[in-house]
Amino acid sequence: MFGQSLSDLDEDGRAALRAGRVGFVFQNFQLLPTLTALENVMLPLELSPRQDVAAKSRQWLERVGLGERLEHLPKQLSGGEQQRVAVARAFVSDPDLVFADEPTGNLDEATGGRIIDLLFDLNRESGTTLILVTHDMALATRCDRCLRLEGGTLTAIEQPRGVEA
Repeated sequence: MFGQSLSDLDEDGRAALRAGRVGFVFQNFQLLPTLTALENVMLPLELSPRQDVAAKSRQWLERVGLGERLEHLPKQLSGGEQQRVAVARAFVSDPDLVFADEPTGNLDEATGGRIIDLLFDLNRESGTTLILVTHDMALATRCDRCLRLEGGTLTAIEQPRGVEA
């Protein structure tokens, strides 16, 4: 990853490599329950030398439509709102790479659709590489390239319709 073999690095080395370069969006949000939406988004920046951690985190929450929910705890937010906090947290450090693992798995269809639109919009605007894991083939066809795994084995590399090689 980023020109380094992950197997050559210890846990601290892998964490340093990920810091500021990789964002994660999980199916079950992975928000810390005792932290507010703002504090959850600030987490990836806590060890950075940035002076504007709170301001940048606020901007990202506003960008995902949660500017009025900064001080709410995860239990006070709907599933869609929690996932938007997770998306803001993934993008706040201006990562080169964002992994999204079944980002709509715990959401209803309408909310999931809005989250996916948001994720693709932010990906395009930020110029990140987005690696999306999904069982939803309709969602997979929105990606530039699809790698199909079956039983842990790569079985196909596909160009979805409308995407030129």
